Amino acid sequence: MSNFLLLLFALPIATIIIASILETVLKNPIAVTALVFAIYLIVAFSAFDATFLVYVILYTFLALISAVITRAIINLINDEDDNSNGCGNNNNNNNNNNNNNGNDGNSGCGCNRYYNNRYYR
Repeated sequence: MSNFLLLLFALPIATIIIASILETVLKNPIAVTALVFAIYLIVAFSAFDATFLVYVILYTFLALISAVITRAIINLINDEDDNSNGCGNNNNNNNNNNNNNGNDGNSGCGCNRYYNNRYYR
């Protein structure tokens, strides 16, 4: 019974937590998934039997989903932070005015790096 609880509750929760932490450090969902797969593959052959390989594949997909969701949340938070300084709507006007004057479109705003015209060429 303890292996059943470990396989269905403890390891999936640990996978979600570890994948989220690794995603914030590595910033690459594929690398997180590969690392989790490698760790579980080593655990499968050292501590469990061959039937654990099914769980390894499931935990790998769970790590991928967790990493992608964590990356989406981090991107959403970063986008909200960049637009919170009051220059979300003014960047296009500043870029047009500065480009007519021969400048590079820098309006002194923190979020200008995302809306500058040179990144869309």
